[in-house]
Parts: sequence; structure tokens; C-alpha cells
Amino acid sequence: MKNKALMFATKAHEGQTRKNSDTPYITHPIRVAKRLEMESYSDELISAGYLHDVVEDTPYNIADIEKEFGTRVANIVAAHTEDKSKSWKERKQHTIDTLKSAEKEVRYLIIADKLDNLLGLEQDLNEQGDAIWENFNAGFEKQKWYHQAIVKNMYLGLEEDEIPCYFQEFEKAVNRVFG
Repeated sequence: MKNKALMFATKAHEGQTRKNSDTPYITHPIRVAKRLEMESYSDELISAGYLHDVVEDTPYNIADIEKEFGTRVANIVAAHTEDKSKSWKERKQHTIDTLKSAEKEVRYLIIADKLDNLLGLEQDLNEQGDAIWENFNAGFEKQKWYHQAIVKNMYLGLEEDEIPCYFQEFEKAVNRVFG
């Protein structure tokens, strides 16, 4: 299933590149899935890691994911998917609200995704400086609010032994980037 998800996502994101670079977009879902795999999570969650941006950024929809990968993977992807018809603030508030009550596998995916994005942003800031904020729908202050709200809510309802080490890595990255 994991290999099938990788192939599906690679095809779906073909020709797309990462923000601020010419790096193929698929490198991001691969890193997210690999982080989940390093934690020995389920094949369904790892597959969702590969597929997490397919519905937002390609012509495929949740029904396509469900048909190819089953209800469990589709539900994880759907819980993580933003509704692009909504404003930036509404989309981000939805993610924050999802973190407050989502099952732990959805949380694991959200934080793995946000961590990878934030590490990329941090690298871009180091290389290109503060001008990087002009490439975002929301600048520094809104991004700071969003990332700090994620940190505040990502631990809710999780027992200490259910918190992967990359949650702390995300929290440290938020502190480095946003102070």
C-alpha cells in the first residue's frame, strides 16, 4: 500500500514545485511519510502521509483516495485537507480546531506535515531573509499566531507515551522561527 501511495502521489504532483524553489513538490510528501514511518506507524497513516496534499493541490478528490486506498486512508487525508474555498484564517483555524479533538493518527500527520513545512521555511529564511514572507498569503505575525496555536493544541488529549519526539522538534522550530 505504501509504495502504491507513493506512486499515486508522485503522479498526482507531477510538474509541481515547492514554494520558493524549483524542488519537485513530491519531496515534501515523501519526507512527511518517512517521518511517520520512522515512528513505526501504520501503513495507512504512512500512505496518508504520501497522499496528504493530493486533494488540496491536484485534480484528485477524497473519493479517488478512498477507491484506491480504502476508507481509513481517505478519512485521515480528509481530516487533514483544507477547504481552499475558505479564507486563509478560516482554513488555519479549522486545522487548529481539528488538533483539539482529532484522533491521534490525524494529529501525527498534521504535525509531521507542519514540521516539514516549517523546517523548509526556516531554511528559506536563512538563505533568503525576511523577504520570504512576501511569498505567503499571510505574513510573519499571522504565521506566528498559527504556528504557536498549533503548539498550544497539539498535545491535548495525548498521553505522554503517545507523543512522538517530532512534536518537540516542531515546538523548538516554532520558537526558533517566531521567537
